Amino acid sequence: MIVVAVGLVSGSAVGDDNPPNDDDALVVMTYNLRYASPTPPNSWPQRRPVAKAMIDEQRPDLIGTQEGLYGQLKDLDADVPDYDWIGLGRDGGSRGEFMAVFYRRERLEPLAYDHFWLSDTPEVIASVTWGHTCRRMVTWVKFRDRVTGRRFYFFNTHFDHESRRARRLSAQLVLRRVLDLKTELPVVLVGDFNSAAQNSQVYETLVGENAFRDTWLTAAKRGERLGTFHGYHTPRPDGARIDWILLRGPIKAKSTRIVTFARNGQYPSDHFPVVARLLFSEK
Repeated sequence: MIVVAVGLVSGSAVGDDNPPNDDDALVVMTYNLRYASPTPPNSWPQRRPVAKAMIDEQRPDLIGTQEGLYGQLKDLDADVPDYDWIGLGRDGGSRGEFMAVFYRRERLEPLAYDHFWLSDTPEVIASVTWGHTCRRMVTWVKFRDRVTGRRFYFFNTHFDHESRRARRLSAQLVLRRVLDLKTELPVVLVGDFNSAAQNSQVYETLVGENAFRDTWLTAAKRGERLGTFHGYHTPRPDGARIDWILLRGPIKAKSTRIVTFARNGQYPSDHFPVVARLLFSEK
């Protein structure tokens, strides 16, 4: 199932924390939205305008979101009209959380897409076989970059928050699916992995030879190192980095940063988004 919603008016940028794109860099964001809770002081109605302002400031070309509910994603679509989106609820149809992929339609053209579930039966919608209580899934899209003409794959996911076994098997399945593509095209994998970078079995599976590269380690320039889950509290320099942007194939990171955007003390989510500026490289 594809969900594509087209806006009617253009948005405007807020602030100057990130300079405009002055080259062919593809700006990618991973962003756990935090589901649309109605409970103050961090309800979705309170966070929604802050999320819009953050996206307007960062101006990503491509966003892998996690936890978004259908109504919440429709709100976001209305707020960022330069983007279209692709997604499916993890419980099927519009039900449950989405791994929705938002893309700037002037920059990117989707060529193919699909979804699979993190289970022993990945083609079965809403399947769970590894003991985790929440259904977990991947949404992927094959894009053509209208600026460079390059094609690439984008995978977006959210690993389980409770079951270590489910996270381990999820990492193995995602890597196997990527290897099964047998492609020389770049692959970008983003998500909330609920695992500490450089200190987890999930990371060891996904980052390494014949797997992916971590943009945080390979970028020519990076921002301050922080924990990416903050729970609406002050940023922690010693916190775990659980939201990642990983690369495979002929693509590299020019820069990356953890975005601590807030407005009047309100954060847009309980996770900090992570942004990377990517450059396609020669094969």
